[in-house]
Amino acid sequence: MSDTSWTDRIVGERMTVDQEFSQRVQDSRFSSQQWSLIMTATEFEIEDADDPDRARIVADTEKVDQIIPELENVDRQMGAMGGQGGGGGPTGSSGGVLDSILGALGLGGDGGDDREEKLRAAEQLTQEYAQELQTQLESKGRWDSVRRAAADG
Repeated sequence: MSDTSWTDRIVGERMTVDQEFSQRVQDSRFSSQQWSLIMTATEFEIEDADDPDRARIVADTEKVDQIIPELENVDRQMGAMGGQGGGGGPTGSSGGVLDSILGALGLGGDGGDDREEKLRAAEQLTQEYAQELQTQLESKGRWDSVRRAAADG
């Protein structure tokens, strides 16, 4: 269902939303490097593209689960450099040296529950991004043509 022709048409809007969404990412549990990885693993689709009343952009995060270990590596690398693992949100990692050492030894708190929590947070944030993107397209009067391109794709 994913079609590159409609996504190629919205590069400018994506850049605008990226800039506007950067504060939301900073307020999340993810660093900008982690967010870049999440976005690389996310595909956007227009659900119900042939129905103007029901069509909406959705984030397909099926592949995000595969990059969760890499998100944890970014956490550890940033912790080792003295930075903060997450974006500073309430659920972000403290990113301290001890956390980094414990994580490297496989003794850190990055168990299954944290993995699921990261996945849920990534899914929620990418869907918020998709909504912002659709709002941007609507405000520029481009939504209907993009939606039709996806339906024809």
